[in-house]
Amino acid sequence: MHAIEKILAKNSGRSTVSTGEIVTAKVDFAEINDLYLQTVYSFYEMGGEKVWDPERAAFVFDHYAPAPDMKSAANHDEMREFAKKNHLRFHFDTNCGVCHQVMPEAGVIYPGMIVVATDSHTTTHGAFGAMGTGCGATDMATILITGELWFRVPEIIEVRLEGQAPKGVYPKDVILSVLGKIKADGAVYKAIDFTGSYVESLNVAGRMVICNMAVEMGAKTAYMQPNEDVLKYVAERAVRPYEVQYTDPDFKYEESYMFDVSALEPQLACPHSVDNVHPLREVVQDGPVAVNQGYIGSCTGGREEDIREAANILRGKKIPEYTRLIVVPASSEVMLSCLEKGYIQDLMRAGATITSPGCGACLGAHEGVLAPGEICISSTNRNFPGRMGSNQAKIYLASPAAVAASVLNGRITDPRQYL
Repeated sequence: MHAIEKILAKNSGRSTVSTGEIVTAKVDFAEINDLYLQTVYSFYEMGGEKVWDPERAAFVFDHYAPAPDMKSAANHDEMREFAKKNHLRFHFDTNCGVCHQVMPEAGVIYPGMIVVATDSHTTTHGAFGAMGTGCGATDMATILITGELWFRVPEIIEVRLEGQAPKGVYPKDVILSVLGKIKADGAVYKAIDFTGSYVESLNVAGRMVICNMAVEMGAKTAYMQPNEDVLKYVAERAVRPYEVQYTDPDFKYEESYMFDVSALEPQLACPHSVDNVHPLREVVQDGPVAVNQGYIGSCTGGREEDIREAANILRGKKIPEYTRLIVVPASSEVMLSCLEKGYIQDLMRAGATITSPGCGACLGAHEGVLAPGEICISSTNRNFPGRMGSNQAKIYLASPAAVAASVLNGRITDPRQYL
């Protein structure tokens, strides 16, 4: 069996599982973000009285943090009362950050577990050798009552990434390139196992970027065999014992794709689809693409490594007048570290706006939404019409370095000249 199948078998109390089977498996951790107050209502409608295990569930207030309107504030208030009533050990309020960042930081994500959250980008946690997937309010209420959920054992495809990325090519460029070839419907309800020498050498942040965007291909979950960086990160933080599930080297995938990252160049996902991917060079060769705003943040592009790259490009320089750069650290831990190292100060001196950790404008909620006709280059994970505000705005997805270089020039720019 593959590691994903081993995890499902273990948590469903079975020795084996096979593709296409429906199993009922124990959930090791459940997370509800502040878009899903309906989970609380469904919990009571289904006869729920107490959360099955207060050690294994948490709310994260990240999409509307801090609350931008009265409705969001009221939702937060009801969720807090539920968390208090159920004595949840973990609660991540508006001071913490994005769910997919704060959960690993808190040590609740570890290899061999099943984590389910009310967010499609829960595939991020495959970076740690976990099975992470999203669900809706009713399924989450079922988990809160029983600690279990049904799963269909997914087909598993391999995305093998070999080689060493050239300077100026980041994990975001790699996953955009993959997306451009496999497309948005290429892995619907399948699991993607990212393998190869490039994956083995990636740090935790890079792995999270790639697993995060597996869902943009339709994937139900993602997986990477934990490397030394991951095992060290988890060992320093994990709140409970865990078992690493390694992939059998003889496993036969439903499909395999191979990519050589050594010849890759900076990529762009162009409006209005995540899989509308082209080399940045090709996009700008017919003429400059002016930008109104750059955005560095989210569960894809708001980690310390991302903010550092932007600071290195913008240090000692000034963003042009009438051009904006919004920087949203993925968590308070990230923000504190970036403050200690001077990255935030460098960006502020260059003219960037720094906002509190959270999702912000990534979903068009607040702190950087777009007006009709505006063009934004962003380190986030989606560029559908209306994603960051007006449905008449255009969003290009790129690495944080490309965002910084583009804002500096007021037009989409290859970051390699600044590195």
